[in-house]
Amino acid sequence: MNEPLRGRAAPAGFALFDLGFRPFYLLAAIFSAISVLLWAAQYSGWLPAAYLKGSVWHGHELLFGYTLAVVAGFLLTAVRAWTGQPTPTGAPLMALAALWVLGRVLVLTPMNTAAAVANAAFPLALAVAIGIPLVRARNARNYFFVGLLVLLGALTLVVHLALQATIELPPRLGLTLGLDVVLFIMTVMGGRVIPMFTNNGVPGAGATRHALVERLALGSVLVLFVADLLQLAPAAVAAIALVGAIAQVVRLALWRSWRTLATPLVWILHAAYAWIVVHLALRALAGTGWIAGSFATHALTVGAIGGLTLGMMTRTSRGHTARPLVADGFELTCFLLVQAAALVRVFGGLASPVLYVASIQLSALLWAAAFGLFALRYWPVLTRPRLDGKPG
Repeated sequence: MNEPLRGRAAPAGFALFDLGFRPFYLLAAIFSAISVLLWAAQYSGWLPAAYLKGSVWHGHELLFGYTLAVVAGFLLTAVRAWTGQPTPTGAPLMALAALWVLGRVLVLTPMNTAAAVANAAFPLALAVAIGIPLVRARNARNYFFVGLLVLLGALTLVVHLALQATIELPPRLGLTLGLDVVLFIMTVMGGRVIPMFTNNGVPGAGATRHALVERLALGSVLVLFVADLLQLAPAAVAAIALVGAIAQVVRLALWRSWRTLATPLVWILHAAYAWIVVHLALRALAGTGWIAGSFATHALTVGAIGGLTLGMMTRTSRGHTARPLVADGFELTCFLLVQAAALVRVFGGLASPVLYVASIQLSALLWAAAFGLFALRYWPVLTRPRLDGKPG
């Protein structure tokens, strides 16, 4: 499973803490495979509720556990490339990973305050870790990532304080706003990299961008965050989501998705981004009362977040370990499994209420299979040195 460069054996050694993507991608994949199975078992009545009870626990760990770990791995790696400055490696990276693990453990214990502190501290520590090289390089274009991480730390704290009745807010508000922040990150990074990867990976694809569409695509997500923050009327949220869906579908059309079907490492990004359109369209329908909001949420979490993170983890892991940027059968299977998980989770319950519980259980199995297979496939890739012997 660990293909060497032509005529060169893979170097020996342990490299898990040589660069940020390595520990966080591996931890995220293993954690997500296990935690979603635990959630499905809890939802089915086979396990007792933990401190973050029911769907709040599930949403918290998907957002502030899995997703934030992937964001950490991506940013710690990308910021080094953007700035030419070092990001944490070795012992500091190990400490950052340990803080993330501590947060995952503490939410399962009665230590509520400690869980809140650990989970809020991680995105703040990550903000410092990427903020220092960004400031040193005066890379003002990416300063906003520091602010978004601080905001995610605050929203994590909101969820915990609301659960402890310290503040009079619903815990779901923190989760909703956190998902809006992640949605904004995906729309920003999607706009930066998907057209580029499409044109680089598919000759003649002709992916383009349009300034007005870009402003509408990003601006509508920011307005949606404000609407959720102010808890505007559902009809207003529905109108904003509909505008956003239209902007995103036009944006996606400009990227020429249909020309990527023969290139899995590219089409997975397009397929995942299409789930953002589905998410916003379903949010508009939920705002009118036609469907439950959970279907829109899972279009975002399973379809968009699951697909985009899996695609980016694969591409980053291959690129930064000197492997060819070509998906093999393992990766293709992972991509298909996560797309199937999203289809089942969103449209299974929509098709019939009778299928709702079964759709959760089957989707969890498909998701766990996708990320479990990724962890198995990339364990040797992420723990061993680069094939070309370079650092990182």
